Amino acid sequence: MLPSGDGAVTSGGFCFCLSGENGGSSYDDDDDAINGSSNRGCMHCKRSDPSSSSSCYSCSSVWLDLFPFKDSEKLRRIIASSAKGFSIGAGLKGGLSLFSILARLRRTRLSASVRKTEAFSNSEAIALAVKETLRYGLFLGTFAGTFVSVDEIIGALGGHRRTAKWRALLAGLIAGPSMLLTGPNTQHTGLAIYILMRAAVLASRCGIKSKRFGRICKPLTWKHGDIFLMCLSSSQILSAYILKQDSLPPSYKSFLNKHGGKDTVILQGVKEITCGLPFSNLQAIEKYYKASGVDIKLDPEMEVPCSIIHGNQACAAHFVTFLVQAYKRALPVYLPVYLIPALIVHRQGLLTRPCTILGKGLLGTARSSLFLSIYCSSAWMWTCLLFRIFKTCNIPMVAMATFPTGLSLAIEKKSRRIEISLYCLARAIESFFTCMADIGYLPESKNLKRADVVIFSISTAIIMHCYAQERDVFRSKYLNVLDWVFGVPPPSCETPRCKNS
Repeated sequence: MLPSGDGAVTSGGFCFCLSGENGGSSYDDDDDAINGSSNRGCMHCKRSDPSSSSSCYSCSSVWLDLFPFKDSEKLRRIIASSAKGFSIGAGLKGGLSLFSILARLRRTRLSASVRKTEAFSNSEAIALAVKETLRYGLFLGTFAGTFVSVDEIIGALGGHRRTAKWRALLAGLIAGPSMLLTGPNTQHTGLAIYILMRAAVLASRCGIKSKRFGRICKPLTWKHGDIFLMCLSSSQILSAYILKQDSLPPSYKSFLNKHGGKDTVILQGVKEITCGLPFSNLQAIEKYYKASGVDIKLDPEMEVPCSIIHGNQACAAHFVTFLVQAYKRALPVYLPVYLIPALIVHRQGLLTRPCTILGKGLLGTARSSLFLSIYCSSAWMWTCLLFRIFKTCNIPMVAMATFPTGLSLAIEKKSRRIEISLYCLARAIESFFTCMADIGYLPESKNLKRADVVIFSISTAIIMHCYAQERDVFRSKYLNVLDWVFGVPPPSCETPRCKNS
């Protein structure tokens, strides 16, 4: 089938145009995305009934079948997709590694004692960063190239109409094991669970649209569900940060130790009083505070650990001073988070309106930094508050105190809340099941050693199936990036000739 002159392809009353292209019917706001509001007309043909995904044949389920590629064009598309995937993977990982190395060089230049405690030299850190950058570039490049290759092969062998429903699902499943390129002996359970959460969100949006599953998925339309998930995740993550750091991935543990703002001796003291253990390091805590100019004598019979957490400083004063310090630590974290995607997603807009895009990036950096600093400082504020109210300290109290910390997510823009809450939920799930396995409730499986690859493959299969069949469940900016990577051609009514006519 070839596109007709008006930009739509019709057959028996069905619409086959790419209505989701360029955000035509994709979600520009998370409220629409959560509520599944797809009651919009087709942006190209203006004649289909979008209320029924079946009558529109998903409006884009044959987005490649409409444009029959020649063999040379197929090969060019595979190579281009691989190159674009590599550029995104290497760009994101390389940008984060660059900021990390610059921060490391700054620390080692300012303090000679830091140089002695570093696990490896600066040259080794740079070599490791380059290696990780190449690995993640190869990972995403191989994933994109494999998906496009399998999709083209299935389309050529099986026939377009018969395979359109499941070819993207199978292609995503086959491309999933490319995750092994990030390190064949390295588990990426956190990443796999996060992608699984993303797949679950897309599947739930499809369910909300469906007449069959709409009522079942209705509870997922709760407006503040993202904040509730963040509170739930914070209870597990921050409790593990204090009581069982081994249940957290090393990189995430390092992140929490940096932004938690407390030395390991202080965390050990809080852990001991929480678990009802005898103190083993009160002198080390006193020595730590004395090194910073605070002379304090800790009581071994204390009931609440506020004096361990912030010395002789009042709880309210500690919140203010910690907030200022936390904001300074958060700024370098979010600069690459906003600037690097701006170079990729808004690469064309930077040439026409750089001030607007960079201004939004700086505003987003300031806003997200405020969120992270409030999140960390309120964690200690809530723990101190509950400890003083109930005059006791135990594990349930720590879990209760860290739950309302997630309310700080309300500071973030609505479109980013679900992203952050899903990321933290993935970490919380990983930590929870690790804790359960350590105490014997979940014995580890010896047969499935790379469960992360299996989870990742299934998740990417669901995501790519939604991308091919239900494009309107994606937000427009993600859809544009996916279209750019996988080489989806624009509808004929989006061509320059059509626009000028």
